[in-house]
Amino acid sequence: MSKILVVDDEIKFREVISIYLKQEGYVVDTACDGQDALDKFEDGEFDFIILDVMMPKVDGWSVLRKVRDISSVPVIMLTARSEEYDKLFGFELGVDDYVTKPFSPKELVARIKAVMNRYSQINDRNSSEKYNYGEISIDHSSMIVSIAGDEITLTPKEYDLLLYFAKNPNIVLSREQLLNKVWGYEFIGDARTVDTHIKQLREKLAGEKSRICTVWGKGYKLKSGDINEKH
Repeated sequence: MSKILVVDDEIKFREVISIYLKQEGYVVDTACDGQDALDKFEDGEFDFIILDVMMPKVDGWSVLRKVRDISSVPVIMLTARSEEYDKLFGFELGVDDYVTKPFSPKELVARIKAVMNRYSQINDRNSSEKYNYGEISIDHSSMIVSIAGDEITLTPKEYDLLLYFAKNPNIVLSREQLLNKVWGYEFIGDARTVDTHIKQLREKLAGEKSRICTVWGKGYKLKSGDINEKH
């Protein structure tokens, strides 16, 4: 059974979320603020974190940063704000999904299942699954990405995005396709999320950034051949 940590300073949210998750068979622990969450995360193993943004002592962003320093555990953020900037900032830090308050507990459970399903597929790695395009090398067994032999650091979402491109070279992928396949479900939000992640990914790929090219009016594709060829 998967163990989930629910972090929110409002007891009503912790209680409602816990009830629904336990009905689905999950083991649930709760934390009332950011510091409590960090203490429990350090002391125990969790398969998922539901994390409120605005909390006393340590806010959700700070908790997320510390968690991401040591773990790629899936995280869904709970927020009372729905501004695009906040969401894109969270994705840069490694958030897997957002749920804006007030929310439907059933929708939250559905999103948790979708994220978990995607992570289970990613973690089901074949040791021989490797991809090489120019100077880009991806070893999926170890989830290591390197450029000309130098390892680079990607967020979980950036890695998923690059891996999906690597599995579908020279195929034009629309923003909607990428949202569905990389985010793991019919993403409810702005397709510009894809543009932001691809921009970040290109920056980290440095000299090989143009290998992921824009096909105007269609989407994006990863070129397996000469990156200077016309498209």
